[in-house]
Amino acid sequence: MSVTDDLIRKYEERLAAFEERLRRMEGGSPAPLRNAGTGLRLGVDVGGTFTDLLLLDERNGRTYTAKVPSTPADSSIGVLNGIEKICRTAGIAPTDITEVMHGTTVATNTVLTSSGALVGLVTTKGYRDTLQIARSFVPGGLGGWVIWNKSDPLAPLEYTIEADERMDAKGEILVPLDEKAIRKDLEKLLKSGIEALTIALFNAYTNDAHEARIAEIAQEIAPNIPVSTSASVMPEMYEYERTETTVVNSYVRPVVSKYVDNLQGELKRRMGSDVMLQILRSDGGLSSAQAAMDQPVNLLMSGPAGGVSGALWIAKQSGFQNLLTFDMGGTSTDVALIEGGVARTRRETRVADVTVRAPSIDVRTVGAGGGSIAYVPELTKALRVGPQSAGADPGPAAYEKGGEAPTVTDANVVLGYLPSDAKLGGDMDISRDLAAKAVATIAEPLGLSIEDAAEGVIRIVNENMVGALRLVSVEQGYDPRDFALIGFGGAGPLHANALAKLVNSWPAIVPPGPGVLCAYGDATTRLRNEASQTYVTRVAETSDSEIKKMLEDLHAQAARDLTAEGVAEHEQDVLYQIDIRYHGQGMKLTIDSTPEAFSISAVTARFDAEHEQLFTFALDAEHEIVGLRAVVQGAEKQFINAETKRGGPDASAARIQPTRLYADGAWREGYIYDRAKLAPGNRIEGPAIVTEMDSTSVILPDHVGVIDDVGNILIWPADHPEARS
Repeated sequence: MSVTDDLIRKYEERLAAFEERLRRMEGGSPAPLRNAGTGLRLGVDVGGTFTDLLLLDERNGRTYTAKVPSTPADSSIGVLNGIEKICRTAGIAPTDITEVMHGTTVATNTVLTSSGALVGLVTTKGYRDTLQIARSFVPGGLGGWVIWNKSDPLAPLEYTIEADERMDAKGEILVPLDEKAIRKDLEKLLKSGIEALTIALFNAYTNDAHEARIAEIAQEIAPNIPVSTSASVMPEMYEYERTETTVVNSYVRPVVSKYVDNLQGELKRRMGSDVMLQILRSDGGLSSAQAAMDQPVNLLMSGPAGGVSGALWIAKQSGFQNLLTFDMGGTSTDVALIEGGVARTRRETRVADVTVRAPSIDVRTVGAGGGSIAYVPELTKALRVGPQSAGADPGPAAYEKGGEAPTVTDANVVLGYLPSDAKLGGDMDISRDLAAKAVATIAEPLGLSIEDAAEGVIRIVNENMVGALRLVSVEQGYDPRDFALIGFGGAGPLHANALAKLVNSWPAIVPPGPGVLCAYGDATTRLRNEASQTYVTRVAETSDSEIKKMLEDLHAQAARDLTAEGVAEHEQDVLYQIDIRYHGQGMKLTIDSTPEAFSISAVTARFDAEHEQLFTFALDAEHEIVGLRAVVQGAEKQFINAETKRGGPDASAARIQPTRLYADGAWREGYIYDRAKLAPGNRIEGPAIVTEMDSTSVILPDHVGVIDDVGNILIWPADHPEARS
């Protein structure tokens, strides 16, 4: 048996223990779900190493999880393997599953690996260089141009043609389309080897008649080449952004379409023709399989969106609405902000050097993870951590795989946060001796003990992550003290308590099974669609009734797709979004409003308040509406956990053994706990370590961990009123 096979076997053993804990929390025997019929939802999240699955039985309030190796060559193979495994675990037939919600990184990886389609582009005559000119922005300050290597456009100039046509800003035809000339140019372009075609004409967002006609001609010439028009992908002004967004859509479309189509076909073959496949969007909503194939540009941040959605769902069960999410892995940490039960989003999505105008959850990433390397530069003699990472191979020194550089994980081992005398869930041995040897390489030049050097590493990496949390909170005008912090991912629970202490966000929440949280998000989010249009007008020159009529039309347009997916009108919720700015201003803000509360005066008042929150001032100036949008979502997917048997405050039954932790310059005595044996109502006095299937949680001295009814560990300062209740 190979090392990989052995690790997978051990991981499955840990997973079985986790599932047993979930069953005990549900307060009943693990009766199989045979002949469960409808009501079974499956969330599937594909990662680089493992594919996570979560099965929700809505009727009985049960959950089942599975983790299988990912298959990078064809992600659908890992998905199908996982479905087989979770069906065996739950004792059901695949045909009992009615919905499959899938978070995928196919679109993201296509951009990162430059493996997308060869894209041809049609522009208005005179605008052939739109992608080359872009916004004339060079990153890196005044001298940035010296070292900046500009990336090649995804639609090469040699595969770009011009259409002799022109629309004005009001959608009136200035120059009729020369169909004969464009047909001739299209015949040549479509035979040149391109794999996808983008049509992005000037002012097409006001009238897409010419785009639609060129698309018809292209389909007549080459019906097998997918065509994306800018008016259907992003019907908003700003020529470069609209063109770039549509080109990226074309770039990833053949790859995503093939993947989704093949997966959907295989699911229907195994589960029946009625199974519904839905794909997680970058903004945390779900799209139908067909919408995902038509507009895959909306999937670029599908992966991080799953974690945020899962964090939101878990926390909602405990009654928390304002959250800072904190997902720490081996090389990086993703953070986001949730206010009032809604994740903060932005209208742009960025992957590598590609920026598109598509909505996404506002996730910020910092190069700080468990594998981040600590070092002392010869020049400054000051301790630094990251962004360099030891990765999975060789990994941290403590993992006994040949790593020698000191990492954050090694520091955690030295401090006792990752106990070396207890296998982590039965997965692997941890060597404190090797970790100490690695940390000694930075302790010596610093003139510190190994423990103090390790504590310095942890403090620095925590401060780096606080910087990311500030990006989504303080720098957006939010006070972290008004939010709880939820930590997940492989390393998140190790640092959650310390980060909450630094930003004063309480409680620090560690959900059950933090490693499968993305699958939770996939399974519990809502079907979503939106329709938008550019409408530039001064507020004084319009009225509530005029704007509301336009928003209602957009609502009807967005709702049609959801209705076609089987979401009844009475199950749909709508949110209006108004892009607004001060007249003469270049930037804009997006203000949300319910239909019932909509009025222009309310929108302008909220704009002034948010402008002041973000920039510390508001102007006594005329307001200007820039764009309108209607976002329609399906009914919220309810899932009620089965009643769990509560325990008392005493958590001694879950103790594994005594342990020592180094905190604040001294060794402290504490205990290691088995999370599978903890019950709702248990209290864990810090310092303490809690081990589980796929993560380890640290409760610092003078803090208390309380197990809530959902199974979350809520970490509070010992003197906090909630800790004493």
